[in-house]
Amino acid sequence: MSTLRLVGLLILLPLVFACGGYSSNSTTPSPVTPSAPASTGPSSSVDIVQGAETLGARAFAPDELEITAGTTVTWTNTDSVAHTSTSDAAGWNSGIVAPGGRFSAAFPTAGTYGFKCQVHASMMGAVLVTP
Repeated sequence: MSTLRLVGLLILLPLVFACGGYSSNSTTPSPVTPSAPASTGPSSSVDIVQGAETLGARAFAPDELEITAGTTVTWTNTDSVAHTSTSDAAGWNSGIVAPGGRFSAAFPTAGTYGFKCQVHASMMGAVLVTP
């Protein structure tokens, strides 16, 4: 095996293991900014899709979600590449979510929770939690 091929394999190997079969327990985020948007009624679980195509760019869908306190949000990676769901504050970090993977976080407290994909800087969103 050539040195170049061996170096390439050593660089890619950790990425393969990081993306394979990732699963995560639910976490509890911390609010970034308190808010008071109108309540949408009780809900137990809501999904956000990672990698949705919006005008040709990778995006969260929806990129802004309004829920009531106590709701669990699940990010599902429907893309062909890995993504993260990472809180703008110290609330949660999904780590790498491989294609087909899922990550959930519970939102027990009202507030505005900004998030992003650490892999793709243009992917951003917010969860608006009402009491």
